[in-house]
Amino acid sequence: MPAVLLFLIFIILLVIAIPVSITLGITSVLPSVFDPSFTVGAKYLIRAMFGGLDSFPLLAVPMFVLSGIIMAKGGISKKLFDVFAYFLGRFTAGMPCAVIVTCLFYGAISGSAPATVAAVGSMTIPVLVALNYDKVFATALVAVAGGLGVIIPPSIPMIVYATVAGVSVGDMFIAGIIPGILIAICLMLYTYYYCWKHGEDKERINEVVDKIRAKGFGKLLRESFWALLTPVIILGSIYGGLATPTEAAVISVFYSLIVSLFIYKSLKPKDLIHIFKESVEYCLPALFILATAAAFARVLAILQMPQNLGIWIGSTFGTKMTLLIAINIFLLFLGMVMDTTPAIVIVAPILAPIVTGMGVNAVHFGIIVIVNLAIGFVTPPIGTNLFVASSVSGVEVLAIAKKAIPFLLFFLVALILITYIPALSLGLPSLMGLI
Repeated sequence: MPAVLLFLIFIILLVIAIPVSITLGITSVLPSVFDPSFTVGAKYLIRAMFGGLDSFPLLAVPMFVLSGIIMAKGGISKKLFDVFAYFLGRFTAGMPCAVIVTCLFYGAISGSAPATVAAVGSMTIPVLVALNYDKVFATALVAVAGGLGVIIPPSIPMIVYATVAGVSVGDMFIAGIIPGILIAICLMLYTYYYCWKHGEDKERINEVVDKIRAKGFGKLLRESFWALLTPVIILGSIYGGLATPTEAAVISVFYSLIVSLFIYKSLKPKDLIHIFKESVEYCLPALFILATAAAFARVLAILQMPQNLGIWIGSTFGTKMTLLIAINIFLLFLGMVMDTTPAIVIVAPILAPIVTGMGVNAVHFGIIVIVNLAIGFVTPPIGTNLFVASSVSGVEVLAIAKKAIPFLLFFLVALILITYIPALSLGLPSLMGLI
């Protein structure tokens, strides 16, 4: 079966709403069905599926998911927000910017965009509405800023990309720091403009900020210390040579349990059953997708699709600049119709060798992929962050999407800068001697 026909069938199955994992499984089997002489049969595909999951770095995914859920249920986001509101609250757009910084920081805990939206949004959206900010604006702000959860390390999509593209998870983590901060700054610029244009209820804002400041910085720092320490422990253990990213993920689980159960006492032992159940429900579909995607990638490799696609791209897009433009457009579209994990496991093995052959660093390309797909979290019809934010606030999905458009334009500005200024991604890893 020709690779083009196989891919066409793959797209058709997705269009008619067949689940991604089933689509990957069907298209992996089809060549052997139509051509009995094809070297990849059912037994081989099953082995490929198990082999795809037999990866030490991938063990970090369920661990970071579990850690993020524990932190979310433990009310960590509230403690982070109070710290940032303490410093930013009195400035123009200070409170919405505090929400963005909270999303940025919480991303360094959860590694997941939807988890960031759920944890931060459920707490901050009511606060912003009480301060007379437009509810749709507040919801759109959290939905877009939640995308920082997959850019700031630790990031679950980064782990997936590193696994399928054959690069270091640690390098990806460090490379995501400056792009994540850049995106946060771009979102804050628009937030400032919006608040300057529409005005703010300064009297009510000052009342809330005064209550936070009345605690005193010392008490506030003591209350939030353990939450603020989380990313330091995770990243410090990795780059201090004490743990691999997978081991750091396990450390984050135990740390989040200790903090939530014994220090903040925001969770009870009986809550853990529901938390474990929720993490399993989240992880199993993602891991099954990864397994079927591994089999699909093997089939594509045997059909020589990456090589043929590389030849076509090389002849069509002669320069690195035009190639990256085309890839960005493609990834933005892909993010609209496909969730992050399957998008990465399908695209990365095909495109990574092509772009590296044209002189693009694989780590830099990984950041480009992640940022593009982060935008996909806020673009219909998939737009996972939109649905999570809608469930938290009660605002209709389309209303959130419409209000999010200006935020996304600033997000795109950051994407362009990240794409064509490799130092934004590679500067920090190079400085640390990692690449």
